[in-house]
Amino acid sequence: MKLRLGVVGLGPAWQRRYRPALRALSDRFEVVAFCEPVAHLARAAAVEFQAQWTQGFRALAQRQDIDALLVLAPQWFGIYPVLAACACGKAIFCANTLEMTLEQATQLRKRILDSGVAFMAEFAPRYAPATTRLKELIVTQLGQPRLLFCHVRDSSGRRSPLAALMELVDLCRFVVGREPSSVWGAVHGSSQGGFDGDYQFIHLEFPHPEHPELAAMANISFGRYIPDHWPEAVSFRPPAGLQVQCEHGVAFVDWPDKLVWFDKAGRHLENLESERPLGELLLLQFYRHVTSLVRRTDSLEDAYRALTIVRLAEESSRQGRRIQIEYPDSPWANSS
Repeated sequence: MKLRLGVVGLGPAWQRRYRPALRALSDRFEVVAFCEPVAHLARAAAVEFQAQWTQGFRALAQRQDIDALLVLAPQWFGIYPVLAACACGKAIFCANTLEMTLEQATQLRKRILDSGVAFMAEFAPRYAPATTRLKELIVTQLGQPRLLFCHVRDSSGRRSPLAALMELVDLCRFVVGREPSSVWGAVHGSSQGGFDGDYQFIHLEFPHPEHPELAAMANISFGRYIPDHWPEAVSFRPPAGLQVQCEHGVAFVDWPDKLVWFDKAGRHLENLESERPLGELLLLQFYRHVTSLVRRTDSLEDAYRALTIVRLAEESSRQGRRIQIEYPDSPWANSS
């Protein structure tokens, strides 16, 4: 079964990630039409994939020959392509971060659930080969995670802090395998008190319900403190994307396919370049979401919770205090 796709926006990841992935997975996907405001980009993509160019995302969502939308670039679209897909009963792969308040996120989550469509957020670090291998090592060699350190250093200024922090929050939840109980946020260089400065920090605590000694902590940060016109400083000792200290060892991850870990036997270097490219892994996961006989809402919940935690961290930064996250009801409540 082929999924017939409409592509909304040709973002930065189109050329390096999704264009080659769609060509490699031509037995699973057929690109029917593109919606892209930059005309020459849309025409070039349409010619390459023997597809059509549609000027509006609503017209794209309404096409009877399309099963799903790939929303690959935010631009001015915001949440509207997602709402259009819900209204037309089309599955959604969302690679951009939707700038929303908690109230708006709750409403959008309800809209997607009520529509019954399949939804998947990109969250590339979760599906990277190095992360998959790390999860295997946690079960077989390293033991339970105790401390996690995640950092993204963006010298170009093109990455969204919200997108990066949501990805890392989701990653820590995935690696630990439990939900955090509290969040604390801090920001440097912000004039408004929100996450708009040159450095953002989030601290998460993951208690263990049965063994307090196995509680975990995660420190997540995003920085723009080194400008791109300092090229030597930018390239000097870039930190590992993820460092994890476990019961029996420590691991260092560079996405998508580099992993170094240490235990009593010493150093182990794993290069996972032979695995499928990340773009293909993401689209195959989306294919499973759409074609599964059982509706899967886990990715929607993961996206909702990641956004909620980042927004609570932003509020924590403003108030200067830790915020407790209450379970299991959604939307999450917070108390001092």
